[in-house]
Amino acid sequence: MPGVGGVGPAAAVAAIERVLLDGFDPEPAPARSAVPVPAGELLMMPAAAGPYAGVKIAGVAPANPGRGLPRITGSYLLLDGPTLQPLALLDGAALTTLRTPAVTAVALRRLAAPDAEHLVLFGSGPQAYGHLDALLAVRPLTRLTVVARDAGRAGALAAYGRGLGLAAGVGGPEAVAEADLVVCCTTARTPLFDGALVPEHAAVAAVGSHEPDAREVDEVLVERAELYVEARTVAAREAGDLIMAGVAGRQLWNLAELVRGDALVPAGRPRFFKSVGMAWEDLAVAAEVYRQG
Repeated sequence: MPGVGGVGPAAAVAAIERVLLDGFDPEPAPARSAVPVPAGELLMMPAAAGPYAGVKIAGVAPANPGRGLPRITGSYLLLDGPTLQPLALLDGAALTTLRTPAVTAVALRRLAAPDAEHLVLFGSGPQAYGHLDALLAVRPLTRLTVVARDAGRAGALAAYGRGLGLAAGVGGPEAVAEADLVVCCTTARTPLFDGALVPEHAAVAAVGSHEPDAREVDEVLVERAELYVEARTVAAREAGDLIMAGVAGRQLWNLAELVRGDALVPAGRPRFFKSVGMAWEDLAVAAEVYRQG
């Protein structure tokens, strides 16, 4: 499994859970700063928790894949909490590729049905591979269906899944009708599938955007589902899947409530987790990388 500095998906999941179980409240965590630049967007994400502080500076360059370059770039600076002295400089893109799937895995290990085996995975980039690895670290999956625009890349990801022992193939959006888990990690700005097709027992996660006018799932799924976010404060600003569906007044459970067992997890309706990425998650994983040396 891929990782950063010897920290793989299972250790990243454990690090994020440990921060929340130790009492961290994600609601007042600092907001992400986003600055438009000619190549795309620069993001600054500061955080402090426990004995550490840190900041990630990331670039989002939509044209990079056409140049054979990663869409996400960046660096992470880890600091000593009490003195703010630098401790380590990490690859920010690699950290994001590890952290984002780990957050999804933290949520879905609690939202998935006990016998969930079939993952329908939208996307074929680094986040898709990372999510498959992370979910296999927490769930006994047996079947994978890849849905992606590029047939060659979709086939390569399915082959990777077969190499991990899964019955894996390529399918279309209608595959969600047979899914136990659905994960969306794409650059789509409009819904990827018909939310009415998602079974009642299924859990869905969408991680592809942090913009209020972009979404990967439709209002039909959002209306049907119990809703979970990293933090209600950040979801109100950035979670387009929820904002565009009009969830004002709906109960949104945050990740801390889910991890600590305080959130409702119903069996009779889909469960939907919307992630936009938060700086405290990067800090939790970066600190684990530093601790493991």
